[in-house]
Amino acid sequence: MPGPLEGVKVLSFALHLAGPFCTMLLCDLGAEVIKIEPPGKGDPARRNFPFIDGISSYFLSINRGQKSITLNLRDEQAKKIVFELVKRMDILVENFRPGVMERLGFSYKEINTVNPKIIYASISGFGQKGPYKTKPAFDMIAQGMGGTVSITGEPGRAPVRVGFSIGDIGASLFSAIAILAALHEREKSGKGQWIDVAMTDSQVALCENACARYFATGEIPKPLGSRHPLMTPFQVLPTKDGYFVLITVPEEDWQKFLKLAGREDLISDPRFPSHKDRVANYAAFEPILNEITKTKTTAEWLALLEANGIMCGPVNNIGQVVNDPHIKERGMIVEVAHHRVGRLRVTGTPMKFSRTQCQIEKACPDVGEHTAEILSSMLGFSAENLEELRKAGVI
Repeated sequence: MPGPLEGVKVLSFALHLAGPFCTMLLCDLGAEVIKIEPPGKGDPARRNFPFIDGISSYFLSINRGQKSITLNLRDEQAKKIVFELVKRMDILVENFRPGVMERLGFSYKEINTVNPKIIYASISGFGQKGPYKTKPAFDMIAQGMGGTVSITGEPGRAPVRVGFSIGDIGASLFSAIAILAALHEREKSGKGQWIDVAMTDSQVALCENACARYFATGEIPKPLGSRHPLMTPFQVLPTKDGYFVLITVPEEDWQKFLKLAGREDLISDPRFPSHKDRVANYAAFEPILNEITKTKTTAEWLALLEANGIMCGPVNNIGQVVNDPHIKERGMIVEVAHHRVGRLRVTGTPMKFSRTQCQIEKACPDVGEHTAEILSSMLGFSAENLEELRKAGVI
């Protein structure tokens, strides 16, 4: 059975990561995504290494299943083609800096005039209004200015970027949610609307706990390494041969852990009776805890704690993750078909449905691979029309 967004058509002006990750989610859900790229080299992300048989693994990972057409957006004929496509679309996604779509002639006002029902989603670094709106921003800028970097890393050391592009991906996720909400609302109103999602806003939203603590105490949150700001143990800990994650939310689990470790003496230690006390006395608590966990290997701790119902887990590297039998059974590593290269592996989707399952089957498109198909099937262009447009540099 097709995905839940079967029949929904998306016109994508998205480049790099934030926009394409959003359109990838819509494509995974069954929407038909038509990606507009400049003739020739296409999306700059196509040139990001490493490569698999000449295909950027970066581009592949976020543009699977989409269709590519090439249009020189500065050409008047290309602009006419865009507006003809817009008439047939449900959603438009773009992640240019504010002002670029207006200069190209594709502002929300102009697009809405052609198709009042379209959902027009703009993803940018700082949003469509505000004193920073024209500033350029990539992931690291959003992470830095949105507060994420300031609370990431080890205490007393330099700030650290989150290990994946949460600045881009956070905005992508919020955009996809907003688009789906707007589609739902359109069923009642019959009208489209303009969605404005900023990468930096998204980081502020994701820093909700840090902001809440600041509002409550006036104290500026700082990096805490892997540990939780309000509970401990709730962190990565060293073992005899590596690391593992230990979480003891109920005090009973903390006491059970101490008994299993042969350190019942700490149960009555006046410095550590509760999460609040252990957090307050963490400088004294940490070396004691590390000393305990270093007495066994990771496998020994996991076997002992899991058998006794204490929450714990390994710290897997990416190789271990993608080969984990549970991850495989959940469909989180899938193969997609590329017409030139064959089968390629990509991450799957965490969105699971009982009836309308997401179908991830096709790899990323070549530059302009679907130009002729889309212009002929949707707009009725003949082979002669297409050849004239190619010669004129329009497509």
